[in-house]
Amino acid sequence: MKKLLREIWREWLMPLALFLLIMTPLRSAVVDWNWVPSGSMKPTILEGDLVLVNKLAYDLKVPFTTLHLSQWSNPDRGDIAVFYSPRDGIRLVKRVIGLPGDTIQLRDEILYVNGVAQRYSVRDSQPFLRDVAEDRHPVVAVEHLGTCDHYVMALPGRMAMRSFGPCPIPPGQYFMMGDSRDNSADSRYFGTVPRDQIVGRASVVLASFDTSRYLLPRVKRFIHSLKLDEP
Repeated sequence: MKKLLREIWREWLMPLALFLLIMTPLRSAVVDWNWVPSGSMKPTILEGDLVLVNKLAYDLKVPFTTLHLSQWSNPDRGDIAVFYSPRDGIRLVKRVIGLPGDTIQLRDEILYVNGVAQRYSVRDSQPFLRDVAEDRHPVVAVEHLGTCDHYVMALPGRMAMRSFGPCPIPPGQYFMMGDSRDNSADSRYFGTVPRDQIVGRASVVLASFDTSRYLLPRVKRFIHSLKLDEP
């Protein structure tokens, strides 16, 4: 019996313990992944996407905390950031829209940054319909947000906050919004996000599972870049 237990420890438990000992702090401070349960970032990110989170994109933190050991960068406008909601502490994935010192405003779905209306290029919504089936008539466009071009989606049939602000962004704070503008609880509702609550940057979908079809894998979205990809 003792021999069997030693073999179990040597062959199974010890390697597992070493794996967890290495991977747990690595995931906490270096690289992580985030399951996306909602459609607030459609059509860029879908429900059931598992996104890779680069925790070294902006700084190095003490494992298992938000304390900064070193900082070498800050979120850029257009980044897809992972952060803790100031409302309830839940980890969210949204796009960085406003930087410290900016003034953000929304007028009838048009985003204004420091008083300047951002440009939009409307796209045919047909290629997106399968992934946004809960809304029959979405409006899809490319928002030219400074140097970052990305998809945004409007859902005219929903009640939504289509005008907001102007909202000045305090020092050390960031304004976050979902790409699905009419289906996102974001900084319009919970306010700006402190810099120290930003976990990292998401740029890749590791894997994707269709939550409306019994978690059927969306193989084409495996290792899929979150940068603009015209359908």
